[in-house]
Amino acid sequence: MTTITLQPFLHNKKSCIGLKFRYNFEAKEVIKKMDGVRWTKTHRCFYIFYTKEGLASIKKTLKLNGFKIDDQTKELPKIKHKVKPYLTFEKTKVHQEFIKSLEGKRMSASTVKIYGGFVYQFLSFTGNKPAELLDATDVRLYIEWAVGALNYSVSTHRQLVSALRQFAYLYPACAINPEAIFMPSKDKKLPVILSLDEVLNLIQVTKNLKHRIIISMLYASGLRIGELLNLKLTDFDFKRNLLHIRGAKGRKDRYTNIAQRLHPMLKNYYRTYKPKHYFIESPKGGPYSAASVRSFLRRSCKLAGIKKVITPHSLRHCYATHLLEHGTDIRYIQELLGHSRPETTMIYTRVTKKELRQIKSPLDFEQNKLYLPHNHDKKLGLD
Repeated sequence: MTTITLQPFLHNKKSCIGLKFRYNFEAKEVIKKMDGVRWTKTHRCFYIFYTKEGLASIKKTLKLNGFKIDDQTKELPKIKHKVKPYLTFEKTKVHQEFIKSLEGKRMSASTVKIYGGFVYQFLSFTGNKPAELLDATDVRLYIEWAVGALNYSVSTHRQLVSALRQFAYLYPACAINPEAIFMPSKDKKLPVILSLDEVLNLIQVTKNLKHRIIISMLYASGLRIGELLNLKLTDFDFKRNLLHIRGAKGRKDRYTNIAQRLHPMLKNYYRTYKPKHYFIESPKGGPYSAASVRSFLRRSCKLAGIKKVITPHSLRHCYATHLLEHGTDIRYIQELLGHSRPETTMIYTRVTKKELRQIKSPLDFEQNKLYLPHNHDKKLGLD
């Protein structure tokens, strides 16, 4: 029986209850699906916002799932921010219907979880106010609280608004106009790119074979992390040197290439780990954890002396940028990445160095005509 330690802590100036336990894949999968449970990278544990009702509810749920509880919540930290109670029975039904509606629209499991979490938080924030009476003022107050108290980024803010719009569309009984909810514009940040030498060094310093093959595949085939973790052994076509990506973003299938230089490493990996179903499997046999990938990638970057902030998706950016720098037509890159719109792929034209290196600075145009402003008889020496 897995023991779950309930440990209080402060996170983002709010009182929270951490759910800590010795790593167990089955326990992790059950806990992360519980209502109100979140993950914090800072404290590296699952947690809930503290309320008396919430704590009682999570204890009951843990017991029903067969967990043993080590309750350390007697000495709770002082609450720094008011947290609304859990959902009323009526709002719980509304939330459940919302989840069913999202699933009925065939949205991905990830989207359902994210949107469902935001709407759950919104319904909780509005307390005992009936769902059919929720209006634009409730939306505004919730967004102001979420963005301010939880320090949401612009991308998370946009996801939150999308979730609320879906809720307003799918629950027309409320008084919320979905089109009136303000959507902030996207950040126009450029992706972080590693040089080819940095990528090779990153692979070389990663000694664990499974970790090395994960990093290599993310870069060599331009995969999203979810696409890699969902790969099955049947998706590899070594005769045609193609990788079949199934049900990717937007429920689209596509083919991408397999680096021929990886063939020996792939064979070595298969003989060593003997995966049965998924290409990358956890020790328990199920899909590998995305959190584990991010964790060892940070360690490998540190070993490689890379100071840039690199995520698994950064390696996909590197793949596209390096292809473009070596003359691959952007239309083929769009196909390999699985982008629906060419505008999405065009961002790599802003970070590629191939054309930028051929452009001279104005200082280099005709240096022999450049003079010091107060000494016209002497040329400016830059050597």
